[in-house]
Formats: sequence, C-alpha cells, structure tokens
Amino acid sequence: MSAPPPAKPVVVLRPAPQRTDRIFTPATQELLRDRFTVVDLEEDPSEAALEEVLPDAFAIVGQPDLPAQRLARGGRLRALLNVEGNFFPNVDYTTCFERGIHVLGCGPAYAQAVAEYSLGLALDLARGISREDRAFRAGQERYVSDSNADAVLLQGSDVGLVGFGNLGRSLNRLLAPFRPTIRVYDPWLPPGVLHEHGVLPATLDETLSRSRFVFVLATVTDESRHLIGARELELLPDGARLVLVSRASVVDYPALFSHVASRRLLAGIDVWPDEPVPADDPARDLEGLVLSAHRAGGIPEAFQNIGDMVLDDLTLIAQGLPPVRMQAAARELVGRYRNRPVT
Repeated sequence: MSAPPPAKPVVVLRPAPQRTDRIFTPATQELLRDRFTVVDLEEDPSEAALEEVLPDAFAIVGQPDLPAQRLARGGRLRALLNVEGNFFPNVDYTTCFERGIHVLGCGPAYAQAVAEYSLGLALDLARGISREDRAFRAGQERYVSDSNADAVLLQGSDVGLVGFGNLGRSLNRLLAPFRPTIRVYDPWLPPGVLHEHGVLPATLDETLSRSRFVFVLATVTDESRHLIGARELELLPDGARLVLVSRASVVDYPALFSHVASRRLLAGIDVWPDEPVPADDPARDLEGLVLSAHRAGGIPEAFQNIGDMVLDDLTLIAQGLPPVRMQAAARELVGRYRNRPVT
C-alpha cells in the first residue's frame, strides 16, 4: 500500500535562477508555510534531494528536469510552477497534460514592468533624451530647437506591435492616452481578439511598413527566429523607431545595426544575442541606439508579484479550483518555445 498523503500538500521550492527571498516577501512565505508543507531545496538543489521528496510532492516551484520517468515517481504531483519566465524543453509536457498536472509560468508578473520600460524607450527614441544627456555631460549641449531636428511625437503616431501576448496587451493600455493607430501582427490570435482590444489586425509587412514606432514583443519559436530580418527592416519607413524588449533571436542584429549606422532607423534594445554583451560589441559605439542590459522586467515589484501569484494559484489548486493568476502552458504551443534561460 502507498503511504498516506501528508496532512498538508507538499510544495517543493527549487526556484533557481530565482531566489526564494526575492520572489516571496516574508508575509507571503509565512502564508505559504501555513497552508502547505514547504520543502525548500534552494540550499540543496541536487537531483538526489529532488528524487527523495518527489513522491510526496503536490507542486514544484521551479523547473527542474522532469522527463516521463521522473514524473512517474511524482504520483501526487498536481502543479509545476515556473518562476524563471520561460517554458524549457526539459519537461515531458505531454505527460503533464495527460495526468492533469497544471504547468504554469510567471510571464504575466513581468508584463507591466516591461510595458512601462518599453514606453520609456520609445519616448527616449522620439525625443533623444539619453543622447542629449550624454551631450550635456560632455559640454556639447544644444539648446531649445537645435537638438530637435529629428524629434517626433508619439501622440497620434502609427504604432506596430509584433506580438500581442502579455506584453502587448499591457503596452496597449499604456499607449491609449497617446491616441495612436495600432497595428498588430500576431499569427496566434484571430482578428476578433485584436478588434476586442481596439487594435488593427495586420500582416507583418503592413505592421512594419506603416509604423513610425515598432515594438518587438514576440516570443521565440523555430518560425520566429530572425522574423525581423534584412528584408523586413527595409520595410520600415525612414526615421522609424524600433523597440526590442522580448527575445533577441527574433531580430537580425547585424542588419539592424546597418540601418542604425546609416541613420535611417533608431532603436532601443534591452535583449541581446549574447549576454553579457562582449566588450567589443559594435553596439556600444553606435550612435542611434539606446542600450539597456536586459533590465526591463526584473524589478523588485515584479519579482514579488511572482510569489503572490504562486501562493494564490497553489491555494486554488489545493481547493480543487483552476489557477487564475499565472500563465497556463498551452498544449499546442509549449513545445514550440525556443527561449533561452535568463541568467
């Protein structure tokens, strides 16, 4: 006979690369431990330690390797909660779906922070804020209209969003006061969904060719690698501003740098093909770029939001209810993601 279940559901914490104290406030940790038997593997994230607790685990917070054989040992497992931000191919998702294991991601926790940062990059690109700050510090400031020859308004502009998931929807709300015309390319959404959000469905070519500001918000799949390549960049109008905050693999960086070097385009970039960015990367010396070191979403409020979402959804699942706060992995999509870990 199998051992009786523990008095409270067992939640295994193995959150790397996150830290328990970063995503859970003391108050949230206290509630978590009050409602669940918490086994914290942060200090000993070894495979042996995980194997020992797996048979009793109700949920795992983290995303360790979970092939079918290991999942078979977790007979009580009901939820896998990824707190890094990406669904990796180290889990047998088919087995999870067949067994009714909830596979959840923390992407929504970052959406507002990334959207606000994206808007900030766009305003910088529109008005040359960081460029003129550098000039001022170097004693080369230009007063009144002398530095505004390339300045544009976001208000009333044509805006393109490449991708309309968590990030796109949060950004759409922030853009509303600027009254732009927003075109969206997202092959995973029907036009009706986009119309409900007040945006115009468009092809990729239409989105790029008709937008003064373009926000690249798409995830990485085999189909979206270099989705914005040399041909697509040629479609952007002269003087367009490109904001890249989702995944580096979506854009052809050498092609983008060529357009920026010729002063045809401006760009704000928060994600990079190699991180840390090499010291000799040409981006560091390229005027027309606003550079950011993958910091759009990683703020304390976003991290703590993850812990609150984990607690809320674990509580619902333990009550026999569906989770509502984290992003549920879609059976048809989860195996297509090709995002890299954020270190």
